[in-house]
Amino acid sequence: MRIKRKIIQSTAVLLSAGMLGLFGTAEYYSVHLPSSLTKETGSEIKIAEYPEISCCNYPSGIIPASKNVSGTSMATLTLFGAIPVKNIEVYEAEAPTFVVGGNPFGIKLLMDGVMVTELGEIETENGEKICPAKNAGIEVGDVIKSADGKNITSNDELQKIISESDGNKIKLIINRKEKDFPVFLKPEYSESSGSWRGGMWVRDSIAGIGTMTFFNKTTGEFAGLGHPVCDSDTGELVPIYSGEAVPVEITDAKKGSKGIPGELHGQFMYGGSFGILNRNNSCGVYGMLSESAVQSLSVNCEQYKMGYRQDVKTGKAEILTTVSGDIPKKYTVEIEKIDYNSAESTKNMVIRITDKELLDLTGGIVQGMSGSPIIQDGKLIGAVTHVFVSDPTKGYAIFAENMAEYLKG
Repeated sequence: MRIKRKIIQSTAVLLSAGMLGLFGTAEYYSVHLPSSLTKETGSEIKIAEYPEISCCNYPSGIIPASKNVSGTSMATLTLFGAIPVKNIEVYEAEAPTFVVGGNPFGIKLLMDGVMVTELGEIETENGEKICPAKNAGIEVGDVIKSADGKNITSNDELQKIISESDGNKIKLIINRKEKDFPVFLKPEYSESSGSWRGGMWVRDSIAGIGTMTFFNKTTGEFAGLGHPVCDSDTGELVPIYSGEAVPVEITDAKKGSKGIPGELHGQFMYGGSFGILNRNNSCGVYGMLSESAVQSLSVNCEQYKMGYRQDVKTGKAEILTTVSGDIPKKYTVEIEKIDYNSAESTKNMVIRITDKELLDLTGGIVQGMSGSPIIQDGKLIGAVTHVFVSDPTKGYAIFAENMAEYLKG
C-alpha cells in the first residue's frame, strides 16, 4: 500500500512538473510571437521559425478590417495544436510583388523649414553675451517653419528676416516632436559681424548615399534605406519639403573594423535623376521613379514576391548590394535572430555577413548599405538597416512588410 502511494505521488509530481514545463514554454512563445500578423488570402498561418506553433480560429470571428487589407479576424496560436499560447489579430492580403533593388542612389533633401543645429552667444555693444534663440525657448533639433507669417525653406530666407528686423521681435512657428507652436525671437546686434543675429545655426538641406530596396514596376513607387534620414548634428528626423533621388556610382569602400564603421564612397552622376523623394519616416525614404528610371533599373533587377514576417526564419539568406560601380550583386548572409514582436520597426532581425568576398571588400556592413534587400527562400523578406559598431560583420534588418506598409502614404 505504501509503495502504491509512493508511485502515485511520484507520478503526480512528474505530471505537475511536465505541465509546468509546458505552460512555461507556452509563456515563452506568448512573449516572442507577434500580437498581429498579415497572411496571404486563403492561406494557413505558419510561423517559419516555430513549426511547432499552429493556429485555430478564435470564436469572436471577423472584426473590422484595417491596414488596407481585405479582412481581419482573431485567431489563437497553439503549441502542438493543444496548448493555447496567444490570441492574435490576423489580417488577410495578397502579398505584393516588387522589383528588388540593391542599387545605390543619391539622396538630396530640402527640409520643410530649417533645423536648428547649434545655439551660440552674441557679444553686444555693451560687451554682454546673449543667446536670443535660447532666451526665446528655441532648442537644438527644433524646425523653424515660418517667420512673421512667411514660410521658411532656406537659411538665407531666415537670415534676411533676422538681419532686417532692426531688433524687433519676430514670431517664429517651431515644430518640436511633431507639434507646432509659436515663439518670439528678439535679435541682438552683433558688434563683430555688424548685423542683427539670432544666436543659432540652422540647416535647410541634407545629402547622402543609400540603397534602394524595392519598387513597384507598375506605379513607379519605391522605398529605400529602411530607416529615417536624420540630421547628423541633432539626430532628429529630417522633415521633407522636396527631394530628389539621383544615380550614384560607388567609387570605393572604406573597410569597417571593430569600433570604426566603414563607409561607401561615391559620386552623384551629373545631370541624372531617378525621380522625386516625398516621404521620410521611421521605415525609410519613399518616392516616385520616372518612367525612364523604372525601365533602366528593371534591366539589372529581379522581381520577388514579398514575404511576411512569419515567413522569415533563422538561417541562410542573401542580400543585394553595390560596393563598386552601380550594378548590385548578391552576397550570402546568415539570419541569426528574429524578433516577430519587436516594438522597434527597423530592428526586426540580426544578420551576419558570411560572404568571403564582401568581408574582404568591406569588412561587413558599412554606411551606405542601408536599404540593401534581403532574399530568403525566393521571397523579399527585409532590408539591412544598421551595423553593429562593435562587430561590423553583424547588423540589424527591417521586415519588408514594415517598409511596404508606408509605400502608399
